[in-house]
Amino acid sequence: MYCHDVEFVSPAEVLEAVKELRRIRDEHRTVRYIGISGYPLDVLGDMAEMILRETGEPLDAVQSYANFTLQNQTLAGPRGIQRLRDAGVDVVPNASILGMGLLRRGGVPVGALGDWHPAPSNVREAVRNASDFCDAYDERIEVIAIRFALETWITAGAFCGSKGDPASGVAWKHESNDDVGGTKLGVSVIGVSRASELEKTMLVWRSILDGLEDGKETAVQAGRWNRAWEWSRNRRKAVQILAEGVQEVLGDGFGYAWSSPSPGFVNKRVRNTIAAEEKEIPWLTPRASPVTAPVVDIPEVGEEKSLAVR
Repeated sequence: MYCHDVEFVSPAEVLEAVKELRRIRDEHRTVRYIGISGYPLDVLGDMAEMILRETGEPLDAVQSYANFTLQNQTLAGPRGIQRLRDAGVDVVPNASILGMGLLRRGGVPVGALGDWHPAPSNVREAVRNASDFCDAYDERIEVIAIRFALETWITAGAFCGSKGDPASGVAWKHESNDDVGGTKLGVSVIGVSRASELEKTMLVWRSILDGLEDGKETAVQAGRWNRAWEWSRNRRKAVQILAEGVQEVLGDGFGYAWSSPSPGFVNKRVRNTIAAEEKEIPWLTPRASPVTAPVVDIPEVGEEKSLAVR
């Protein structure tokens, strides 16, 4: 269970939420692992350290997004995964390896919400130049970005990763986390829009796993060695070279991180909550309810009276 976008609320609210989730974990066992997610690495580090300090128990997971990509690799540094590990965090998944759509040949996605992406114009222009650079070598920047992030984070994120080996994902073998062998691998989180995107991404991922120790035997058993390994062998070196070229083309855009929340942000939910409390609106959860919480009289079937609160 993640507490998402923690930078948009106060540290006290995050601490309260984590404590409540842990109560649910301990009393009801409907939650097993508890973590937080967000964008600014400094905020994630502050929160992880605070929770360890205040509760004596570290977070199970801290998910970062758009901080280990072809454009920004800060998560791999001391401000990122190393600081989180020092705070006792067990797993640090790396999400949004295309930078929320920034690393796309067609530019950032613009839909019903309009142009919502926070990347400034100079960074977008740098990515367009990098995309043109990839086109010149008959490659798409999306392919380079996905391959680079998946393959590199396996190692860079390993000491805050999850157990896994090339057998993971083989259809005939069902395993629990406790059954999975091998060493830890860095964990990546990817969202897709259609089945074809998932299939292509899984082809890349499996080819990366097949290149690990003992990966060939598993791939042969799965019937994908010739297809995936040949693709991997022919493209791996080219991808590495192009990735280095893209980062050079990005120039000042490489390593750039936007503000989150944006300057001038006001947590309207907090203001609404205060207003609600002033109106004495009932609390929403039994755990949080005061002893004098209002009781609702529910009429019997056929009774003609409105609900009364006492």
